[in-house]
Amino acid sequence: MKTSTKWVEGMAFDATADTGQTVRIDTTVEGGGLGSGMNPKKMLLGALNGCSGMDVVDILKKMKVPFSKFEIDAEAEQTEEHPKTFTFIKMTYRIDAKPEDLDKVKRAVDLSQEKYCGISAMLAKHCDISYTIELI
Repeated sequence: MKTSTKWVEGMAFDATADTGQTVRIDTTVEGGGLGSGMNPKKMLLGALNGCSGMDVVDILKKMKVPFSKFEIDAEAEQTEEHPKTFTFIKMTYRIDAKPEDLDKVKRAVDLSQEKYCGISAMLAKHCDISYTIELI
């Protein structure tokens, strides 16, 4: 796995994976950026959501649990002093599964958090991660 990151201007960078996809990393205009991309810590939370979400979708498909809407929110608390690192992450999984499938959804989320999601495993070595599931 490899990425290459190039400075654009201000605080903006373009990160390109060895597979060709590019994402913009930036900060707000008030923070000296262009406001043209997500900041690195928010990107990390998004990566956590995406990593776990991919696991959950894959597991639920294998369990034959039907759903058409699925979203994950993550909120993080961080230290006051530099380097400002996450101290706690709260994830909320929202899915439109049937109430009778809730145990399967819980199992899929647990498997993602405890076994499959590498981003979660890396972050959990540094901070606590909690999660809730809501049927929508």
